[in-house]
Order: sequence, then structure tokens, then C-alpha cells
Amino acid sequence: MANCIRCGRQLPPLTFGKKICQWCVQHEAAQRGEEGDDAIQPVMAAPWVRRQASVSLTQVILGANVAVFVAMTVATVMAGGAPGTAFPFPISVHFGANYGPLTLSGDWWRLLTYMFLHGDIWHIAFNMWCLWSLGGLCESLYGRWTYAAIYLITGVSGGLASVAWNPQVWSVGASGAIFGLAGALISSFYLGEFGIPRAVIQANLKSLLFFAGFNILFGISAIGDLFGIRVDNSAHIGGLLTGLILGALIALIAPDHDKPLPRVGILLFVVVLLAGSAVGVYRWRASEIHFGSAMDAQRSIDRMIVELQKKIQQNPQDASAHYSLAHAYFNNGQFPEGETELQRVLDLQPQNARARMDLGTVYLRQQQPKEAQAEFAKLVAQDPNNANGHFGLGVALADQNNHEAAVNEYQTALRLQPRATDVYYKMGISQVQLKQYDDAIASYLKERDRSGEDAELEDALADAYQAKGMQQQAQDARSKAAQLKGQNTD
Repeated sequence: MANCIRCGRQLPPLTFGKKICQWCVQHEAAQRGEEGDDAIQPVMAAPWVRRQASVSLTQVILGANVAVFVAMTVATVMAGGAPGTAFPFPISVHFGANYGPLTLSGDWWRLLTYMFLHGDIWHIAFNMWCLWSLGGLCESLYGRWTYAAIYLITGVSGGLASVAWNPQVWSVGASGAIFGLAGALISSFYLGEFGIPRAVIQANLKSLLFFAGFNILFGISAIGDLFGIRVDNSAHIGGLLTGLILGALIALIAPDHDKPLPRVGILLFVVVLLAGSAVGVYRWRASEIHFGSAMDAQRSIDRMIVELQKKIQQNPQDASAHYSLAHAYFNNGQFPEGETELQRVLDLQPQNARARMDLGTVYLRQQQPKEAQAEFAKLVAQDPNNANGHFGLGVALADQNNHEAAVNEYQTALRLQPRATDVYYKMGISQVQLKQYDDAIASYLKERDRSGEDAELEDALADAYQAKGMQQQAQDARSKAAQLKGQNTD
């Protein structure tokens, strides 16, 4: 079957001799003023031909995200934390994280602020890379104010979906809004008319569909857990669906950037729908959570503990509330109380891998390696492919001087997660204890390749070189360690 030589559309069957489709005929006639614009679907301006301002809105949004990240890093360091690590719960809540007990008790502004916060350096790096790619295309297609509205509306929608799906889990990140941009572009490219060959649009559409599909599947799968990544798929899906709706309405009803009223009507219509959804989520979830003063809960982790304790009194079988209370205790330095709450989670949900992993880690921090070994052994018995579980079991065994068994567990963890960090370092320590100096040196060097230079790692490498009789290498490693320690004190 033949295709139109102008736009690439497929021609109807039995169209002998014709080379141009009816749409192109009507479009050209409309441009000549021979037919009204109603004869065809209005044309959207192709995103790559619109003139860009010197400073784009995408750059402004990206800068705002980076500025907030820097502020959170400073706050974390001032509170005694280390830069570059994941931000603790109290810091994220203070800066406006989306957390059900606070959002649904009156802090609705968190549905806006959460999209400018991120969990760590890798989180913001990936999101800003996606924003730079999709945001520029979206801003060029829709114009500044429509692009800003789509970004904010879909971000709020993603936050609302997150609260609805799991109100006890706090959420941060721009990914809900980014998925909203992808959804809007998908609808516009699929339903819109651009007056250019469809093949040009199809290439962009396929890339967007791959981006959305891959990331949704990544969130559904267990791959993220394997690498220690918690994906808020509910926010992704909420933003994506709202973006699809907005993009479809704009493409079909208000494609002309120079006629703002139809677009304003569409955006207001979606905002009203979103407000109605918020009321529905509140009525659904508010009855499950005991809310006190949201401001007090925000200012004091102690108050949050009280609120969660009241919730558990109302429903002692709520495993998610016990889990949230456990981490509230940990954030407050109350490790025995947190340990007790994790044990209650496991009583209610024996297969809860995250709670068992957390409990084993707490035992290690409290110098209880036998108890930690028991929890990690249960974890790997439930899931033999849990790399973190094997690593934790190796640490617990090493703390009891069972270094041969520890090395076996470290090797299993690396087989399951080859790019894991800190595992080679721990394995090197055990290999030194077993007098396997060549293996220990190789492990330390592999750890350096994965994690970069570190003073503690260089000291351990120097000890292994010294035990092996490699004096020059040992001296070089100690000099490197001293240099790194000097840099850390500057």
C-alpha cells in the first residue's frame, strides 16, 4: 500500500495514481485560504523550530533543584552527617518531603515541594539528566507557561498517587513531573498534527515510549532493590497518566500556542479533577492514620513517634506503622526500641525482607554478630539471590572470626551483584586474617577501582603489602593514605 509523499501517511486502498493524502490536500488548501481551518485538525508547531529564550525555564527548574540539594547537604553536614550520603528522614521532612501523616493532615504544599528534593547525588543526577532532555523538548513544543503548568500539575499528581498508594512512605524527587512531561509528549506526538513527515515524529515517539516503559518495568521489578534503589513507581504512574491526559487534550483541542484560552480551560479542568482526587484520597486514607499537629510532627521526631504509637494502639496489626515507628526510633537514636518494632513487623510479616535486613544491620551496629547472623541466614534462606543478605551474613561471620565462611558469603554477594561496593574491602580484611595476602591485595585493588581512593583502604592495602614483604608498595600505600587524610582535614 502506497504512502503520501508529503507526510508519510498511508494512502487508502485502491488509490491509483495518487501520491498525496487527503489530509495534505486539505491542509494546503487551508493555507491558501480556500477552505476553513475546521476541515482539518489544527497543526502544532514542531518543537525543534520554535525559538528558544536565552535562559530557558528548564534551566531555572534545574537550578532550583540543585540549589535545594546543596542546602540539604549543608544541613546534613551541620547535623553531623557525611556529604554525599543519602539524606536522613528528618532533614528530608524539614525541607518538604511528601509524607502521608503530614501531607494529609494539612501540609498539602508538600505535594509541590517534594518534587524539588532528592535522596542523594545519584538520584538528582539521573533526574536532572532526564529533565534536561525532556524539559527542553517540552518547553519548545508547548511554550513556557504551558510547560510550567504541565510540570507542576503532573508533579502534584505523582505526589498524590504516592500518598494514596502508601501514605507511610516518604517520597522525594522530580521523577513524577518528569514522567508527566514524557506522557504529555507521547500524547502530543501520537495524536497531534505537525504538518511534517510522520517518520520524524515517530522516532521521538518510540524513544519516549521506551523511556516510560523501561522505567516503569524497572520500578515493578526487583532490580532496584538489588542495587539498594527504592523506586516510587506510584508517583511515576500518577505523573505519566496525568501527562498523557494533558497532552491529548492540548493536541486535539488547543494545539495553537497563540490561542491561550482553550489551553487555560484544559489546564483548569485538569486542576479541578486533581483537587477532586485529593479529596478522595484524603477521605480514603485519613481514617487509617491518626493525625496530631502536623507542625509539631514536622518540628520534632519525638512527636512523630507519639503519633505512630497512637496509630499502632488503634491497629496493632498494622505492620507498616510498626516499620515506620522503628525507623523513627532509629532517627532518634533509640536503637533498642527500633529493634523491638522491627521484630513486631517480622512477627506480622515473616517474609518481609526489608525489615529482616534492617534488623540484622541493627544487630551488627550493636555488636551482636550472632543475632545478626541468625537474621541474615533467614533472609538468604528466603531469598538465595539477595546479595545484600549474603554481604550482611559475611560481615556477621567475620565479626565472629569465622573468616573462611565470611569470604564465601562475600563471593556469593559479588556473584549476584558484581558492581557492589565495600564487599571487596571486607573480603580483603578476612583474607588477611586467613593469611591469603595475594588475594587480599587483589580484593583491595578491586575495591579501589569501584569506590575510588580512600585513606582507610590504603592503610589496609599497606598492611597487606607489608605482610607479603613488599616494602616499597607498602610505603607508597601509606604515603597515599597520609595524603588522603590530609585532604580530608582541609
